[in-house]
Amino acid sequence: MPGPQTTPDQGGQVADAVSGNWVDTLAPEWTRPYLRLSRADRPIGTWLLFAPCVWGVLLAMFHTGQMRLFDLWIIVGCGIGAFLMRGAGCTWNDITDRDFDGSVARTASRPIPSGQVSAKQALVWAVIQSVTAFFILITFPPMAILLGVIALIPVAIYPFAKRFTWWPQVFLGIAFNWGALLAWTAHTGTLGWPALCLYAAGIAWTLFYDTIYAHQDRDDDALIGIKSTARLFGDDTPRYLAWFLVLTVALMGLAIILAAPRGEIFALVLALGGPWAMGWHMMFQMRKVDLDDPDRLLEVFRSNRNAGLIPVLFFATALLV
Repeated sequence: MPGPQTTPDQGGQVADAVSGNWVDTLAPEWTRPYLRLSRADRPIGTWLLFAPCVWGVLLAMFHTGQMRLFDLWIIVGCGIGAFLMRGAGCTWNDITDRDFDGSVARTASRPIPSGQVSAKQALVWAVIQSVTAFFILITFPPMAILLGVIALIPVAIYPFAKRFTWWPQVFLGIAFNWGALLAWTAHTGTLGWPALCLYAAGIAWTLFYDTIYAHQDRDDDALIGIKSTARLFGDDTPRYLAWFLVLTVALMGLAIILAAPRGEIFALVLALGGPWAMGWHMMFQMRKVDLDDPDRLLEVFRSNRNAGLIPVLFFATALLV
C-alpha cells in the first residue's frame, strides 16, 4: 500500500489525539495515516470495546465455576480483536463521514478530510483489519463465530444512524458491547440471560459516555444536520446521564444475580461490588462534566476506561474466593 502524503504544517496529527502518542512519535511515517484511521493514537475506544468482552468471559466463568487455559485465549483474542475491529469500524466511519468531517473543527484533521489517504485506500485498510480479526474469531467455538459475523451488521449501520435518528448512541452501544455476548458464548458455548442483561448494561453505559463525548460537537453537528443524544437532551443532559447510570448499575447487577452459582453468597456480594463501584465512578464523572468545556468533556469521556475496568477487578476477585 503506497504511503500517502501527510499534511506538512501539522505533521498529520489529529486534533483530539493523545499528546505525544506512539503513532505520532514512534510509528514509521508511512503507517501513521492508517494508524490514525484506526484511532491507534486515541486508544480509549479500544478499551471501551474490550471491557465488555472481559466482563462477558469473567461472568461466564463465575457462572460455570470453570477456569480453563482457553479462557485466557478468549481474553487475549478479544483484546487483539477489539483493537482490529475498533480500527476497522473507525475506518469505515471515516469513509462514510468523509463529506461531514471536513466541516467539524474536531474532525477536519482526520486522515481522509485532510488528504492523507484516499477513500479507496481507507477501504482497503478496513478490509485488511477485518480479515485479520476474522482469523482470530475462527479460533472460537461455532456459536461465538456466528455472533462475531453478525456483529458486522451494527458496525456497518452505525455511521449512518446519526442521519436518521436522534439516538445514534444506541447503535454505537449495540456495536461496542457485542463482545459481552461473544465472550460469554465463547466460554459457555451458548447465549444466556446473564449475557443479555450484561449486554444491555453495556448499552446503557455507552449512552452515558458517548452522550458526554457528543457534546463536544453539538454546535457543528447542528450546522450540518447531524443528530445525537447531546443535541436531543441539550441542557437536560445531566438528568439523562443519571438515568443511564442507574440502568447500567441495575442491569449489570441483575446479570450477576442471574449468573451467580447457588450458595456462593460471599462471591455474589463481591461480584456485585463491581457495578456498585462503577456507579460511584460514573457519579464522579457527572460532577466533573461541564457541557460548555470541550477539553473537560474529552477528559471525562476518557476516564471511562477506568470505569469499564472496575467490574473486571471485582469479577476476577469473586472468581478466586
